[in-house]
Amino acid sequence: MNHRAVLLAAWLVVVTACGVRHSAASGPPVDSPVIPPNRIMDFALLYGRNCAGCHGPDGKADLAIGLGNPVYLAIADDATIHRITADGVTGTAMPAFAQNSGGMLSDDQIDVIVRGIRTRWARPDAVRDVVLPPYAAQGPGDPKHGEAVYSVYCSSCHGADGRGGAPASSIVNGSYLALVSDQYLRTTVIAGRPELGAPDWRTDVPGKPMSPEEVSDVVAWLSAQRPQLLEGQAR
Repeated sequence: MNHRAVLLAAWLVVVTACGVRHSAASGPPVDSPVIPPNRIMDFALLYGRNCAGCHGPDGKADLAIGLGNPVYLAIADDATIHRITADGVTGTAMPAFAQNSGGMLSDDQIDVIVRGIRTRWARPDAVRDVVLPPYAAQGPGDPKHGEAVYSVYCSSCHGADGRGGAPASSIVNGSYLALVSDQYLRTTVIAGRPELGAPDWRTDVPGKPMSPEEVSDVVAWLSAQRPQLLEGQAR
């Protein structure tokens, strides 16, 4: 064998070996079983792909309220979280994830997400010995009284007219109110947005938590600031 043939043979051995090592490092063997998307039951994977983009990778919020907020988990039961995840919230940025609502997730996968959220982030001790306002309003609030409630509990951050102050932005911005539901406003008033420095219902005024009626009333006042849609427009 001449010198050129020896070099060629050695080069082929090196290339083949590198190819084998690259194949082993780049993924599972070709004959590895493929898991159908609807059979994935790993919480971290399901939450990361479907929830983290808006609610934060660690449940501490991003574009939407943090699902790891212990106050939120104290007022929203599993059935509520499952329903919202499955069906979404019409007229808001919250989409439906259940297959029977046009999404990609099975009921079992949504159950995995709900259980994972509860197991990882619920902290019952964080709300021990306090009277929690109910998740849903027990009746229509009084917007007129809500304006007075806003003045006491919210104006120091959001400004006297709700259009923003030094600590926080406008809470009556039409674009914002058009994208959120009354329930979202209520949930935010109760649970706060700690990652943004927004307190929960207990600490807007130290030592003077909001009553359930005051929560409903301030939400009614905020809702009244929402721009009215023109006839024929859909939300």
